[in-house]
Amino acid sequence: GVEPDYALVKFKKLAGGGYFKIINELVPPALKRLGYTDNEIDDIVKYATGHATLIGCPHINPQTLAEKGFTSDVISQIEKSLPSIFDINFAFNKWTLGTDFCKNVLGFTDEQLDDFNFNMLKALGFTKEQIEEANEYVCGTMTIEGAPHLKESHYPVFDCANKCGKKGTRFISTDAHIKIMAAAQPFISGAISKTINLPNDASIEDMKHAYMLSWKLCLKANALYRDGSKLSQPLNSVSDDDLSETDSQELAEVMSKPNDIIRIAERIIHRYIAKRRRLPFRRKGYTQKAKIGNHSVYLRTGEYENGQLGEIFIDMHREGAAFRSLMNCFAISVSLGLQHGVPLEEFVDAFVYTRFEPNGVVVGNPNIKMTTSIIDYIFRELAVTYLGRNDLAHISPEDEMRTSPIDSISKLDNETDFEDEEVFSERFIDEPVSRSAEKNEVISQSQKVSITPEGTQIYSESSAFKGVSASQTTLLNSEYEKIREAKMKGYTGDICPSCGSLTMVRNGTCLKCTTCGETSGCS
Repeated sequence: GVEPDYALVKFKKLAGGGYFKIINELVPPALKRLGYTDNEIDDIVKYATGHATLIGCPHINPQTLAEKGFTSDVISQIEKSLPSIFDINFAFNKWTLGTDFCKNVLGFTDEQLDDFNFNMLKALGFTKEQIEEANEYVCGTMTIEGAPHLKESHYPVFDCANKCGKKGTRFISTDAHIKIMAAAQPFISGAISKTINLPNDASIEDMKHAYMLSWKLCLKANALYRDGSKLSQPLNSVSDDDLSETDSQELAEVMSKPNDIIRIAERIIHRYIAKRRRLPFRRKGYTQKAKIGNHSVYLRTGEYENGQLGEIFIDMHREGAAFRSLMNCFAISVSLGLQHGVPLEEFVDAFVYTRFEPNGVVVGNPNIKMTTSIIDYIFRELAVTYLGRNDLAHISPEDEMRTSPIDSISKLDNETDFEDEEVFSERFIDEPVSRSAEKNEVISQSQKVSITPEGTQIYSESSAFKGVSASQTTLLNSEYEKIREAKMKGYTGDICPSCGSLTMVRNGTCLKCTTCGETSGCS
């Protein structure tokens, strides 16, 4: 029922940690708006933030400290440090009081002063209750709950993300966090970076409820955090002394039951120190040759005894000296990374899909047919070979590869593997009549070839070419006719880098695609 204003809204946003500056700047205007007097506001603020002085402090004050040997200069040093601390124990240490004073006057040893668990006030004779009462006077309670003059009906105005201080019990509920975000979401194009705080006793069902409510209210994202779920967190509502005492009590209870299993939370830190694992002098690997945009690329690998990749070499002998040196240095740097333990997956993720010239069709690799750059091709090849990343290959190794019709025709024509031949000498070999007759009979039965006026070889459908049926022979004849027609049209068999068609024809010194008009770059 209270009319909100800027001070109240800003306080709700920033006061989650109970900071002195925020409370001193925002709480007074909010309390003024709620109808409290200046004196009442001053009492409420001092209850939450403390008096920041030992003057008038119960139990621990200049008089009681003077009785224990504290001089006026030392007490003055303590007074200067009080406004910046949130626990009175932090003001009593060797850095504030001085090592000589602590040893010569107070009588503490070096072991005590260097011990982080050493409590100087307890060692001086003050009880736990006296220290807590003095702490509330000097540093405050860190909460407005229980403050003098403040009405309980006004508590919700000052609720924070977490419980505040040792005495605080109130906090903004999970549903309230989500509903506040849902009210602002329609006016924001992106998601809201806002942590939804849950208490330490939150269950899995509470997490499910938070996600479901966020979805129902059309939030684009949420961030859930359960208090105390990390070994260290930036905001704690209690001091280390309280935590240590609580843990000690729980440990004592567990130790009293010898049959129970003690569960101890440990923080294990792994420190990785890079150390090179050298390859053996004689190692295995493979060499893969490929052509990318008329550039020959030789990729060579070196492996450890277990088959793990340890080094690569990249050779492009026709390139200039500068480019070749850069590629060699790049291969060396990758090899050193592999030998120092960098996973190959990291290199693949970093360099695949890089784009620069030369790029395009890949000739010579059974799995990779297109690439955006030489680096992209190299790491695709390594990923397919050593990581089994067939998603980066264009043809899976398991795919059935069919023989090209050109290869079948070539086999039937008994074409030689050599493009140019030169007859060096001739000689006649006399064979027995029976053997010659048998050979002629085999030839006549194996194939019958007729030559058309255009010079085309047509295989007879009635021939019984060793393992080739009549229907297969007809198919080969039609395929041969298509190949002849493609050659007459000038197709070179190259793949167009733009549309992927096999309709590239010679155009001057370059190639041109008759389907899309793309050229190889110089026409």
